[in-house]
Amino acid sequence: MKIILPREELRPYVRYYWMMESEEPFCVLTFPIGCPQIIFHRKSPLYIPELKSFQKTFTISGQVNFPAHIRSDGNLDMIVAVFYPHTVGMFIGTPPSAFYNQEISGYDIANRQLNDIAARIFDSLSGGESVDILERWLLTRINPTLNIRRIDCSIGELMRTPSVSVNVLSDNACLSRKQYERVFRDQVGMNPKEYARVVRF
Repeated sequence: MKIILPREELRPYVRYYWMMESEEPFCVLTFPIGCPQIIFHRKSPLYIPELKSFQKTFTISGQVNFPAHIRSDGNLDMIVAVFYPHTVGMFIGTPPSAFYNQEISGYDIANRQLNDIAARIFDSLSGGESVDILERWLLTRINPTLNIRRIDCSIGELMRTPSVSVNVLSDNACLSRKQYERVFRDQVGMNPKEYARVVRF
């Protein structure tokens, strides 16, 4: 597995990319990392026994609150973009709450630009070229809203102090608790208390 850091302009929004090629079958137990992912399978997709399904060739993986296995038949070539918990919606135009505890086909969100990027990645000659194609598109989509900035501060606080109360987080965001919980769920894909449990784990 190879990990690539994003270019500087994308670092507030994209944690990292990873690429993996394998000709050996494997099955590995994975745990929630608190970050949505966009996954491109250039060969056989992974099978997720807990979901009783294969990932799609072009998959968007949302926030999950359960461990899951990933199984490969040994014909693997994948490129994955890992986003911060609250930023993927800015790029794909769909709130993460829409695919909570799910892995959906990227084609299902009907984002023509992203579909074109997927096609170019599948036609590319290398993982490095694929990441470059994806990054050039992501750079055109940067548009942080006030709510993204609010939740960015909350994520930082939760990472430092997972036990911080929702009331403190909502006060810091200058929102009522009810407004804050709605904004957090839309941006992150799960409520603040549930996300704090993932962070503590």
